[in-house]
Amino acid sequence: MSTSQTVVETVQLEPQPVSRNGRIASPSEAVAESTGTAGRESSLPVFKVLVAGFSFFCAGLNDGTLGPLIPYIRSTFHTGTGEVAIIYAATFAGWLLAAVTNLILAAHFTLGQLLMTGAILQLLSQSLRPWCPLPVFCLSFFLQALGMAYQDAHSNTFVSSIKNVPHRWLGFIHASYALGTLVGPLIATGIANMQSSTTDEVWRRSYFVLIGIGLLNVAGVAAAFRDCGEDNRSAHRKNKVAFQDIGELLRTKTLWLLSLFYFFELGAALTTGGWVVEFLYTVRGGDLSKMGYVPAGYAAGLLLGRLLLAEPTFRFGEQRMLLVYSTICVGLQLVFWLQPNIVASATALSLMGFFFGPFFATGMSVASKIFPKKHQSAAIGLIFVLAQAGGAIFPSITGLIATSQAGVGVLQPVVLALIIAGGVCWWLVPKVPDHRD
Repeated sequence: MSTSQTVVETVQLEPQPVSRNGRIASPSEAVAESTGTAGRESSLPVFKVLVAGFSFFCAGLNDGTLGPLIPYIRSTFHTGTGEVAIIYAATFAGWLLAAVTNLILAAHFTLGQLLMTGAILQLLSQSLRPWCPLPVFCLSFFLQALGMAYQDAHSNTFVSSIKNVPHRWLGFIHASYALGTLVGPLIATGIANMQSSTTDEVWRRSYFVLIGIGLLNVAGVAAAFRDCGEDNRSAHRKNKVAFQDIGELLRTKTLWLLSLFYFFELGAALTTGGWVVEFLYTVRGGDLSKMGYVPAGYAAGLLLGRLLLAEPTFRFGEQRMLLVYSTICVGLQLVFWLQPNIVASATALSLMGFFFGPFFATGMSVASKIFPKKHQSAAIGLIFVLAQAGGAIFPSITGLIATSQAGVGVLQPVVLALIIAGGVCWWLVPKVPDHRD
């Protein structure tokens, strides 16, 4: 008797579902309400993803324009390859500063404020380049790298946290970067070819295009992430805890393996894209007006690889497939190095870009599975920044070595060594569970 009474009392105390008009909801209405709420919570933030992708497009545009312009920059400023290496050194300094300050700023800034800071710094850097002297021109790449670090690292972390198939959206934003590296050489070479000689400065007009695109980037961030305020701020911890997180992460072997993988592979990709025009022009004797388009073929391969290989890489095993792609890239790099035909070299380079394609998004996807939830944002941000540092320091080292008797021909063994080193680091990364969805 007492047992049945207890049950009745428990049932009576259960809260009844209430519909929007305030009356007691029927079971079917309650299910509809909960389903609608769940749907709203799990819906894809399309506009934010598009703006994140556009920020990567801007980054790719910046990286894609530099390589084809190096011969014109050298001629205008009367510099050698060693002086051009200062540009990459300034870029490295920007990424290095970002590695130190990123988590500290994240402890005090909202997501929207971080992204806006990055977008404004990039716009400022592009605004300096059409008319500034060489020292300020080099400084602009420091500001550019700092802005890219703040905007792209946090855009990357934001997209990796999406519940709805994040590997596809990571593939999208990194494909947007590849699209930028495809469009960049077309813009730079097309405008530079309008001048009568390399001593003219028509090539600087390329940066007016980048200024306009930078304005769109700022406007997109302002519109899409204006609501990322108090919720984001409350999620961040203050300096002391941020430094504790950094210390804990820096003692993690996996963080360094993934960082070194990116450090070497992105170093290989950007060293190739940055110096290939100079290499084909000075070593292979190519026509400068045509060689400027070769990086566009490489970027087209990168874009197609990020679009077409993302799903097969996910389905057949991310870690296994990247080892396969690394092996293929080693073979293609040897083809590019050992045979002198320019057409064959350009073809090998484009194919190498295709197999390089899924590296970045796949590594970020794996990182989001390896690190615990509380460390994901910090870990992915650090990995991203250290990766970009590799993309700055190795082109700089290549330029410095090129001042010796070896010349720009040193590009080939440097890139080959970087691909192999990156593959070894990836092989050592702990395996994550296979996917069955």
